[in-house]
Amino acid sequence: MTLLVGSALAGSVFVTWSVLSARLDARLTGELTHEAGKLREYARRATGPDLSEFLSGYLAQNVPDTHETFFSIVDGRAERRSAPDPPARLDRDPGFVATAAAATEPAYGWTESRAGPVRYAVLPVRVSGDGRRGALVVLEFRDPLRAEVTEATRVLALTAFGALAVAGLAGWLVAGRVLAPIRLVRQTADQIGESDLTRRLEVRGNDDVAALATTFNRMLDRLESAFAAQRTFLDDAAHELRTPITVIRGHLELLGGDPGELAETRALLMDELDRMNRMVDDLLVLAKADRPDFLTPGEVDLADLVVEVVAKARGLGQRRWRVGAVAEASVPGDGQRLTQALMQLAANAVRHTGPGDTIEVGSAVRGRTASLWVRDTGPGVAPEDAERVFGRFVRGSAVPRAQDGAGLGLAIVASIARAHGGTARVESPPGGGARFVLDLPARPEVAR
Repeated sequence: MTLLVGSALAGSVFVTWSVLSARLDARLTGELTHEAGKLREYARRATGPDLSEFLSGYLAQNVPDTHETFFSIVDGRAERRSAPDPPARLDRDPGFVATAAAATEPAYGWTESRAGPVRYAVLPVRVSGDGRRGALVVLEFRDPLRAEVTEATRVLALTAFGALAVAGLAGWLVAGRVLAPIRLVRQTADQIGESDLTRRLEVRGNDDVAALATTFNRMLDRLESAFAAQRTFLDDAAHELRTPITVIRGHLELLGGDPGELAETRALLMDELDRMNRMVDDLLVLAKADRPDFLTPGEVDLADLVVEVVAKARGLGQRRWRVGAVAEASVPGDGQRLTQALMQLAANAVRHTGPGDTIEVGSAVRGRTASLWVRDTGPGVAPEDAERVFGRFVRGSAVPRAQDGAGLGLAIVASIARAHGGTARVESPPGGGARFVLDLPARPEVAR
């Protein structure tokens, strides 16, 4: 960019010099024409028959500028010259004097001298009554005036390129400060690996660079979350699938030829495979929970949702199913995922209750929060387990492990709540049992 601007400045300086030189040449031509007019005016006023006296009188009356000189020619010889001394004595140049003396009409042209190019005019003069031939020669020396043009151009060039140098230095400093955050982004990106996604950029100000740093940090957050979910999925899968695989391998190694033993072993293996299949499905749901396409957004009618869940859950077990309070409102969300969460809670309630217990499903809206819950009259959740039951592979301490699942159901419920921008929690209501609640964002205007 600096080279391009410098080339443009050099071109503009050259054009300026050319224009000033052209104007100088035009000025010299104009001065010659002006002197010719002054000579004609003097001729109308002057009297006397002598050619030499006529030319001498004109030279005495008109004083040339420092860059010009006049001299007269009479009968082919240079006769008199104006004062002061000119930069070069062309009146002593026989060739030039002969050329000028030969002119019979006004002549203009260029000639060379020791002082450089000279613009000249030869103005022939004849005086009535004097038979001699004469001429007035006007010489304009260009180099003294060209020096002024050159000096002006030099000052312009120094000023322009000095300003370019200052602007370039200032631009380099400013660009360095502006690009410093971008370099930091690049350096941070180079240093970040799969094993270290915790580094973040420091965001300062509110300009475009700060916005870039913020966007970069958000991208790192998403990457870190994705890698963490991947590692968690792999760790969980390896940990939980190891046991059923070991069980299956052990029974296959000990398998004999007895038909009764074969049938018993087959039933046990099929049960373990079914448990592995359910576990893999649950792990896949948890792995997808942080993906943008996990939810299909829409409008969910809370009343219809509660009624449909109770109708579907009746097939999970012989319990006293009941519809609790119902909110006549709609919330933004994925109806299928919310149904999946409530069905997980219903299945969890069935596992922890008996045929005579009650399971209630309900909904409510308070301000900007919509709540969905499943309540049961089972043994409840121990206080020390209330915060941890929504973790992966966590089982409540109040129920024997053999009667529990893989410990993924409540983790799926919590993931669905987070995907909706909400939370999942468990309460110990009056009268015993447990109430699992999903708190979701709702609109303020919910009444119909």
